[in-house]
Amino acid sequence: MKQILRLSIPSAFLFILICACVFLPNVFSREELKEASWYKKLVNKAVNCQLCPRRCVIPDGKRGFCGVRENQRGILYTLVFAKPVSIHVDPIEKKPLFHFLPSTTAFSIATAGCNLKCKFCQNWEISQARPEELEYVYLEPEELVRRVKVSGSLTIAYTYSEPTIFYEYMLEIAKLAKAQGIKNIMHSNGYINEAPLRELAKYLDGANIDLKGFSDDYYMKLTEGTLQPVLNTLKVLKEEKVHLEITTLIIAGYNDDLQTLQKMCQWIKDNLGADVPLHFARAFPMYKLTGINPTPIETLEQARQIALDCGLKYVYIGNIPTNPAGNTYCPKCKKLLIERRGYFVVQNNIEGGSCKYCKEKIDGIWK
Repeated sequence: MKQILRLSIPSAFLFILICACVFLPNVFSREELKEASWYKKLVNKAVNCQLCPRRCVIPDGKRGFCGVRENQRGILYTLVFAKPVSIHVDPIEKKPLFHFLPSTTAFSIATAGCNLKCKFCQNWEISQARPEELEYVYLEPEELVRRVKVSGSLTIAYTYSEPTIFYEYMLEIAKLAKAQGIKNIMHSNGYINEAPLRELAKYLDGANIDLKGFSDDYYMKLTEGTLQPVLNTLKVLKEEKVHLEITTLIIAGYNDDLQTLQKMCQWIKDNLGADVPLHFARAFPMYKLTGINPTPIETLEQARQIALDCGLKYVYIGNIPTNPAGNTYCPKCKKLLIERRGYFVVQNNIEGGSCKYCKEKIDGIWK
């Protein structure tokens, strides 16, 4: 005997809802893709991404070098909008920013992806992954800013992977945060084009840029990038009056040539000024450079002395928690101003933005 399926009205509605969720998932999903900014449409539904110096030409159905910007029928979409894979509340010193609201915390976020392929990356598990390979928390900008306020953090940090590749997410958050008195900072590789950077800079308060080396040869071999776009980024941030600090990870046998470091430090002074803090960080075996030795402390100390001899006022050694070069000293009277143990401040002798002993102005954001 033929069976006839009969559904009550509530059951029928449920059945329709289930079918809709299966066959039309975007109808009920809040996680719809967001169109990317900074691209041009080309013929045959190809697009030209103009966010970073790679300027990827992306055919229909393909992604750019970063793996998070996809061309779908001639429209470029970001695949990581509102999809952070890492969320932490960190000391601001971890970014590292040593001249920016010391002893405060930064609500720190990252998504999957990067537009460089650094062989020494310490966050390669997320920076070198595609979005579909990682778990994420769906967090729209409004909700993220609300959580920042609940956390008590004064700052949002775009960090860990590369903020440029989640540009649309970062920019929307930054606009909301700035309107509510929350500061915005980023730790970036600096591989971004000038126009999108200047748009972002209107909402940025601080940045630490990785100046990974000072030659195209080094950049190409170890990052698959080039040097000049990073130098351009440093200049633009300085022009836009964003508080700027620089980190250079020194890797023995790769970018530790003292003459090259001297040229780099001189370029920083001549183009950015003597007040820009410079962090020389110690490298350890990591990712695809597991065969290296930790950077000799002597090399880091030599690099620091070169920078000081060039006239840079604030030069630090990082990744060695007990080294006194992790402290801030007055460039005039040489007194200890900020004593640090790792990422934590032990004492702070800066008052009103100046050395409390000789009243020398100390560049930074202190209030």
